[in-house]
Amino acid sequence: MDFPIFKDEKLLNLALTHRSYLNEVKKDRLSSNERLEFLGDAILSFFTSLYLYKNYPHYTEGQLTNLRANLVKTPTLAKIARELKIGERIRLSKGEENTKGRENPSILADTFESLLAALFLDQGLEKVEEFISQTVFPLIPQILEKGSLKDYKSLLQEKTQEKYHSSPQYLVEEEFGPDHAKTFIIGVYVNGTLLGKGTGSSKQRGEQVAAKVALEKVKSGLLK
Repeated sequence: MDFPIFKDEKLLNLALTHRSYLNEVKKDRLSSNERLEFLGDAILSFFTSLYLYKNYPHYTEGQLTNLRANLVKTPTLAKIARELKIGERIRLSKGEENTKGRENPSILADTFESLLAALFLDQGLEKVEEFISQTVFPLIPQILEKGSLKDYKSLLQEKTQEKYHSSPQYLVEEEFGPDHAKTFIIGVYVNGTLLGKGTGSSKQRGEQVAAKVALEKVKSGLLK
């Protein structure tokens, strides 16, 4: 895994500039990488979504969402950043550095996203897609091996069978809007007890949201 080579060094320096560094150097024209982070997050989400959609046609929406979330979450991006040795390159304040900022997962992940945006601005979509393919997508097999990619409805089904010896039932509580853009409010029940509600642009999406809400309550012990 190689660190990308930039044509415009100013873009690279900007991607590696943490906001804490600005307070230390006190240069009015110097900016941090926060705006690049915003753009990089969107770029990463798009290419990851596209890759998963093309390569996992048998996965449900919930499974694709779960897999994408595992790929773009802070610990995963921080792991990639460590392998690229981004921490050694980040421009930090002395205070942030003294508190192990170069090892901070959040700073590492944010800087990786900033790097993606800078690479896009420097060399275009094709280059940044190639870089994401080399750094992010190879981690998919490791994530899949953990077996944690069941959608929320499947996970809730397992939990309710285990705790209540019963399966959840999903009911449409309300629907509104024109036929081409309806919104559904779904309730999920077990043994007649409402466990959660979810809203979505389809019944399936509403059910997934409701299952997620219910699952969190069941796991936290809020429901006996």
